[in-house]
Amino acid sequence: MRTLLAVLVATFAFVPASAGASPVESGLPPSFVLVRTGPAGGTVWEGRIADRQVNDPRLSDVYLPPHFSPSLRYPVVIFLHGFWGSPSSFVHGLHLAEAADEEITSGRARPFIGVMPPGGPMTKTTEDEWAGVWENYVVRDVVPWVDEHFLTNPARRAIGGLSAGGYGAVDIGLRHPTMFHTLESWGGYFTPFHDGPFAHATKQVLRAHTPTLLVSSKARQLRGLGTRFFLSTGTSGHGDVKARWTFEFADELAQLRLPHKLWVLPPVKRGHLFREQLPAAIDYASPAAT
Repeated sequence: MRTLLAVLVATFAFVPASAGASPVESGLPPSFVLVRTGPAGGTVWEGRIADRQVNDPRLSDVYLPPHFSPSLRYPVVIFLHGFWGSPSSFVHGLHLAEAADEEITSGRARPFIGVMPPGGPMTKTTEDEWAGVWENYVVRDVVPWVDEHFLTNPARRAIGGLSAGGYGAVDIGLRHPTMFHTLESWGGYFTPFHDGPFAHATKQVLRAHTPTLLVSSKARQLRGLGTRFFLSTGTSGHGDVKARWTFEFADELAQLRLPHKLWVLPPVKRGHLFREQLPAAIDYASPAAT
């Protein structure tokens, strides 16, 4: 297992949704349904973001901050789940609405729109990556859909994820450096496993999807763009993912003079990496000071 999502998706307690809320008033298609409300009024909506890559029928989740106004411009954070996993791991496992509402109302984070698309296999397997059709889905379908339905700030667009989603976020972000300003890996890795679209990949394809190589070859461009990185890990990693990979990637970022934050789970919090680091990840993805 490459992710701890089996634990995270087990929690499905709902906070009562606001009566009378309308997706159309929020800029969403009328097919979207309100599924969760945070303590300060942030909302999570569920519906389908059309997938023209594989015609996947699964639903996405969209977080809108407290006091959301369709007339205001917001930063956007794309959240990629692990494998196996689903957008619900953020909503019901990590309690994203509750954490985001708290960071926003406390002034530690700027109000943002969070988008959680589905990806990878629909079966309970870790054997896939956010690459191939899933990279295309994020870049060609999800991001344009968000910009079509909301006033967004592309200069402050972030992408992050956990485990396989952390790999995907950094890989996709480095392969499309003008699309994302902040890249976040939560307990992720930085060279692809030979599975999913990489099961029979050539060395050339693997190199083109290896963040440790991409960040070095694109360092000058990334410095010019002001690209930022957030990395989190425990001290022992999880499953096949080693904690040292995150430390080594942080060292590489430092050598390349690229701005980054390394968040390490305190030993007393062992086993709760994704939940414990979520507030810091939110604050870095949508910083209040910028």
